[in-house]
Amino acid sequence: MGKVRTELVKRVAIELIGKYPKSFNTEFDHNKKFLTELNIGVSKKLKNKVAGYATRVVKSDLMAVDVEGEVEPDNI
Repeated sequence: MGKVRTELVKRVAIELIGKYPKSFNTEFDHNKKFLTELNIGVSKKLKNKVAGYATRVVKSDLMAVDVEGEVEPDNI
């Protein structure tokens, strides 16, 4: 079973990934430090939830790119 995240966490994480796509990566600690540097003015708990969700989104995006790269077209 997965964790339930609020709409606020998802919305903030997606907006920040859209603004700073090169700054987020697959490491939670790196993403947490980046959010601290941004100083977005949220609580520590919310910042950790956003960093965790951003990490998950980046990992899933990388996995999707890997899967697309492995599939070969049938135009032979």
